[in-house]
Amino acid sequence: MCPDTYPGGVMSRIGSLLRAARRSRNLTQREVAGRLRIDQGRVSKAEAARELEYSTIERLLAASGHRLYSAPTRRDDVASAGAALRAHLRNGDRQRALRTFIQLSDDLAAEQGLVRGVLCLAEPEPTGDPAWDAALAALVALRLNEERLPRPHWVDADSRRLSPPRTLALDAADPLPAQDDVPAEFFDRGVLIWSDTLASV
Repeated sequence: MCPDTYPGGVMSRIGSLLRAARRSRNLTQREVAGRLRIDQGRVSKAEAARELEYSTIERLLAASGHRLYSAPTRRDDVASAGAALRAHLRNGDRQRALRTFIQLSDDLAAEQGLVRGVLCLAEPEPTGDPAWDAALAALVALRLNEERLPRPHWVDADSRRLSPPRTLALDAADPLPAQDDVPAEFFDRGVLIWSDTLASV
């Protein structure tokens, strides 16, 4: 492995970041490959999080209109948390998805200013469930509003809103919260979640 190559544990997050960056610009793998004059298969392998050099990551992000910056944090960004959510939901494990969601809430709350904003920039891929997609946008809006930080455009996209409003379908026996019990950012996006659901894990 080259010295400027990332170890395997980090690669899945990098793959998620590359996919999120490309999709945020509505680009196909073929279009990114065309911009770089490389084979589409190389883009696919990079997004599958196989061993990558830093320069390759930087070029792929640039082809999607993004740049790579480092932030002084060890916390996952929203795109990485979104990829984990998607995996849990595919496996039918809504409780693990909820724990991941609450951990993301804690991670964002623990950071301040620019670092919090940086963790929210890359749009997460769709989770496969519109309610969870809307919930991610609502959580980012909530945490960025707390710091009076600007929101990235993806947070306010129509695709991140539910109509009619609904819950995350965690437990059919749970009563529906009243509007006063739902954080405003969630209610605005049609996600009916109790405020205390965001309590730290």
